[in-house]
Amino acid sequence: MFLQLALAAFVAAAGSVTPLSAGTAPAERPCGAPYLIEETLPNGARWQLCWEMRTIEGLTLNRVAYTPKGSSPVSVLRSAALAQIHVPYDSGEPRYHDIGSLGEAAIPLTDADCPDGERRKEVVCVMTRPRGHAYLKDGFGDPQQRRSKQGRELVVLSAYQVGWYTYLAEFVFGDDGSITPRVGATGSLAGVTTAPQHGWPIGVGNAHFEESHSHNVFWRMDFDIQGASRDVVEQYDFAGNRTKKRSLVRTALTRETKAVNERMRWWRVVDPQVRNADRHPVSWEINNSDSSEYRGPQDEAFTRADLYVTQYRACERLATYNVAPGCKQSVDQYAGDEQVKDPVVWVNVGFHHVARDEDADPMPVHWQGFRVIPRDVTAANPN
Repeated sequence: MFLQLALAAFVAAAGSVTPLSAGTAPAERPCGAPYLIEETLPNGARWQLCWEMRTIEGLTLNRVAYTPKGSSPVSVLRSAALAQIHVPYDSGEPRYHDIGSLGEAAIPLTDADCPDGERRKEVVCVMTRPRGHAYLKDGFGDPQQRRSKQGRELVVLSAYQVGWYTYLAEFVFGDDGSITPRVGATGSLAGVTTAPQHGWPIGVGNAHFEESHSHNVFWRMDFDIQGASRDVVEQYDFAGNRTKKRSLVRTALTRETKAVNERMRWWRVVDPQVRNADRHPVSWEINNSDSSEYRGPQDEAFTRADLYVTQYRACERLATYNVAPGCKQSVDQYAGDEQVKDPVVWVNVGFHHVARDEDADPMPVHWQGFRVIPRDVTAANPN
């Protein structure tokens, strides 16, 4: 099921350390047609990135750069891709790892799958769509001061047929600089019958209990904010339980780390030498508060954390069943105690699927993902 990994090294995107207010356009395009995506959204924000369809991971994005209106481009990601979809069933078996040859499972997309967009090589959709209110300010009742604006986002999408499930994989790039990686599961229920304590009655009466299961989706996010050499991952907590005061606590994750979700906890990747017009360091904040936080047995130790920070290694590509020669097999093993000079962030988002009658064929899409938002990339609202 799992193919031998090709160990070709990929080239890091170079970045110069310049204030964002001094912007210039990139000297060269990072890739050519049809793999280059360049989109300027209505508010003037611009995204530039490359895509490829890898045999192992499926849709992979490289050299992602964001340009706020009137500013210079800032590189954000060297690469981003799915790293595993782990599907353990509540009765204890089966326990699937759905990524191993995802690119071979890519579904040719139709015009209906990519409304008002562009299909690339039939398997990738590039489109824009409304994202709702960018802001609404009443102006304290003064009609002359009232302001409202709708936002828009760039979507890069692919789909895969894995067993009974069809997985939709999206990377969504907002005109506010946000990035939302997410996976939608649709297709059909597996039809696995189980005991009542492990499932939910589907269909007429109580003859068929569809087995509940989890979808634990991992992403590998290799951040490069204007290059890789200075990036630091920081964790933020707000101490103060049952008190009137809360205090911000910052922890620099300078060594490989396994981190779990906590109330009000978030992380950011920051380059302290890249500053916005207010002279604040540019960073991207990671929020994973919507995960069901599945925790498996000892032989699934990779599920015991919601975010991993590891030192970059080209062969560490999958969160589990990483069969590259000379590399460890799972993300929990990658996160030793090495000093991190070029951080890779692995995000684990769980969803517990308890079937319902409404899931009868075709199954509606259920989405899971996380948010990456700019923190101090611009000195004011980019909209």
